[in-house]
Amino acid sequence: MENLSIVIPVYNEEIGLPKTIAFFKGLLKKNPEIEVIFVDDGSTDKSAKILISSQEPGIKIIRHNKNKGYGASLKTGLNRAKYEYFCITDADGSYPNEEIPLLFDRLLKEEAAMVVGERTGKAVDPGLFRKFSKFVLRKLAEYLSRETIRDFNSGLRIAKKSLVLKASGYLPDGFSFTTTLTLFLLSTSQPIIYVPIDYRKRQGRSKIRPIRDTMNFLQLIIRTIMFFNPLRVFLPLSLFFLALSFLVLLVSYLLGRVMDITTIVLFVTGIQLLALGLLADLIDKRLGK
Repeated sequence: MENLSIVIPVYNEEIGLPKTIAFFKGLLKKNPEIEVIFVDDGSTDKSAKILISSQEPGIKIIRHNKNKGYGASLKTGLNRAKYEYFCITDADGSYPNEEIPLLFDRLLKEEAAMVVGERTGKAVDPGLFRKFSKFVLRKLAEYLSRETIRDFNSGLRIAKKSLVLKASGYLPDGFSFTTTLTLFLLSTSQPIIYVPIDYRKRQGRSKIRPIRDTMNFLQLIIRTIMFFNPLRVFLPLSLFFLALSFLVLLVSYLLGRVMDITTIVLFVTGIQLLALGLLADLIDKRLGK
C-alpha cells in the first residue's frame, strides 16, 4: 500500500482508542511504506496521553489546543499528509479498518477518484429520527446530483489527495465533511465506487447531534449543488410559484373574487427565482472556464 496517508480524528475516545492504535501499529509492520496520522481535536479525557505514549515511527500525532470539529481535524491531517492518497477512518472501532487494503486496491484498479466503505453490515440502530433524516437527505442529494448515492457520509473512505485539496475550500469543519466531499466529487463528475463493509457498535459516546447535524447536512447539500448546478434548485421552485400563481388566479376567478395581490406576489416570486437561477448558472459556468 504505497503512497497512502491514513488520517484518524480523535475526540474523547479513550475507550476505543487503544485497540485502534494497536491495529494500526500492526498494519504499519506489514506496510511500513504508509503513514498514520492521529489528530487529537482538543480531547478532555485521557486520549492525548494515550496517543503520546503510543507514538513510534510511522505514526504522527497532531493536537489541537481546543475542539475545532471533525472536519477541521481531517483538514489538519490532510495538510500534513505526504502521500498521494488520503484515507480517513474513525478512532472508535466502528469501522472495519482491516478492509483498508481492499478498499485501496479497488480504488487503484478501477482508477476512481474515491472509494467509500458502504455500511451494509449489522449496525447500531440509529433511531427512527436519524433513519428518516438520512433517507430524506440522501434522496434530496440524489435528485440534485442525478447520481445514486449508496452511502454519502460513511467515515471510511480513500480519495486522491489532490482532489480533496481542491475541495478543501468547500469542506466544513463539522461532521458534514464527508457529505460535502461526496457531493463535490459527484458535482464535478468524478467517479466514486462503493465497497460493502460491516459496521460495528462504536466504543464510547457518539458525538453526533441529530437535529443540528441534520440541518447542517441539508444546508450543505443545497449550497453545494447550487454552486455547481443551481438551475436544478431554482428552476423547480420557479415553476412551482408560477404554476401556483395561475392556480390561485383561476380558482379565485371561479369563486367570483380575484385574489390579484396574492397572484402578483406569487408570480413575481417565481420570476425572481428564475432570474436568480439563471444568474447563478451563468456565474457558475464563467467560473468553471
